[in-house]
Amino acid sequence: MDLISTPLLPEGYKVPASRNEAPSKRLRRLLAEKPYVFAPGVYDPMGAELVMYHGFDAVYFSGYSFAIGHLGTTDMDLYSSVEIADGARRTVSALRKFQLTMAMGDPEKNVAPIHLEIPPVVVDMDAGYGNMFNVQRTMELYVNAGVAAAHLEDQVMPKRCGHIAGKALISADEFVGKLKMMRSAADDLGHKDFIIIARTDGVSASEAPESKRGLGLAIDRGLRYLDSGVPDLLWCEFPTAERGATETFCTEIRKRFPKARFAFNYSSSFKWFNEKNPITWDELGLLGVGFIFITLALQHAAGLGMSTLLQNLKESQEEGYMALQRKEWADGADIPTRSHHLFTGVPYHHHMGQEYGASRLNGEMDEHLEISKVV
Repeated sequence: MDLISTPLLPEGYKVPASRNEAPSKRLRRLLAEKPYVFAPGVYDPMGAELVMYHGFDAVYFSGYSFAIGHLGTTDMDLYSSVEIADGARRTVSALRKFQLTMAMGDPEKNVAPIHLEIPPVVVDMDAGYGNMFNVQRTMELYVNAGVAAAHLEDQVMPKRCGHIAGKALISADEFVGKLKMMRSAADDLGHKDFIIIARTDGVSASEAPESKRGLGLAIDRGLRYLDSGVPDLLWCEFPTAERGATETFCTEIRKRFPKARFAFNYSSSFKWFNEKNPITWDELGLLGVGFIFITLALQHAAGLGMSTLLQNLKESQEEGYMALQRKEWADGADIPTRSHHLFTGVPYHHHMGQEYGASRLNGEMDEHLEISKVV
């Protein structure tokens, strides 16, 4: 890992040189170098920072997760393009700041710097939040936010989660027009490397202009979208975790497009643990899948963790919280949030405050409390 200096760190501290690499270029490089890129699904900056801390290739900013985390509701087009674009912008910004704070560590407590790569962020664009000109505006927001890639789906608006019944499709012609607008908008902004993912919900759509339904419709749609020359990755949303449909879709598409690459949703809607023969990520890579993600990965993890704590607090009062802390601070535990001060960059802000002469922000304001007593 090559390290460079930055004016946003005191002298002697460095960050990975890839800080200056455009996120879309980094993602393209990863897709070319690796059998597949994996991205856990997040809904907020903190989750993305944890993904970054644990060294994953990319971050997937999930629309369904955002609907839950932002509005506390389901995935039925109930938020706007501006809302999710702002969520993505704050997430990208947080990752850049997190790289700085981790590169500082905590000199006062002998916590060494950690040099983390910034994972590219892939964002849900749903059905584009309107017509092709809404797509144009959303792309401008995403590109200017520092997003590396986005996916667009061929549903009518208001759209529905791919695993909720009642989906209907717009015409293939209209969808291809939206894809072309995505490409044109990114190119116009000088981001020719921006990655476009075309998604079809053809397998389980109940309404579509075509007479064909099911997997056959999804394959026809996928071929049509690739014929446009726009998508970098093709995503088919499947109604179950059964491997047969995935294998058939990828195989049929590659008959015409041998080098086609796919995106695959290892969906949180499926009980993978009950599958007798669940398809593996390595097998997906061999089928041509280049990008694998779990839409609500951190949402489910947060729900489990928070519910466990709340149950313990209700049953055991203060002992319930101390039980959490014992796990956080156990020998060998690598829990970056156990010190919320370090995770959020208090040492960084103190040191930079000193660099810039902000008397109430510098390290001299440290209360020098016993380390064993406070985080």
